[in-house]
Amino acid sequence: MPSYELALLLRVMPREEIVSSLKRVSSQIFNTGGFIRKIQNIGQQPTPYKMSAEYGPHREANYFVVEFEVAPHHLLPLKRIYERDVDIIRSNIFKVKDPAEESHSCTLDDELKPPAYRKEVQDMIAASLKVKNWKPKSAWLPNTGLHYYPFQR
Repeated sequence: MPSYELALLLRVMPREEIVSSLKRVSSQIFNTGGFIRKIQNIGQQPTPYKMSAEYGPHREANYFVVEFEVAPHHLLPLKRIYERDVDIIRSNIFKVKDPAEESHSCTLDDELKPPAYRKEVQDMIAASLKVKNWKPKSAWLPNTGLHYYPFQR
C-alpha cells in the first residue's frame, strides 16, 4: 500500500472535541483497511486567509498532519467523507514518495568536469544558439520589388 499524508485544518474547539474528531478521522482510515503511521499536531495557527466552512468564517485553525497507508481506490471515499465532516475546515491528501524507491546515480565525475564539458551546459548553449538564429516573421511583405520599405522615413 502506498503512503499518504493527510493535511487537516480543524476548527478552533476544546481539546476533547479535537480528540473526538481525530478519532473519527482515524477510524475512517481504519475502516477502509489502512493504518496510521504518525499523527503530528502542528498547533493552533492563523489561516493564510479567511476560510468559510460549516460554522461561518474561520481565521484560525488547528493544524494536523496524519501519515497513513491505504489502498489507492479508497482515497476518493475518504476525501468525500472528510468534506462532509463539520469539524474539518480543509483536508488534502498527498502521496508520499518512498525514499527507498528513488534511485540516485552518482554524478560526481560529471560535476567535477569544467563547465564547457558538462552535458547540461552544452545543452543550454545549443538551446541559446537556436534562439539567436530565430528570426521573427516580417509584418511587411516585400511585394513592391524594392529592397526596403518605401514609406518609412
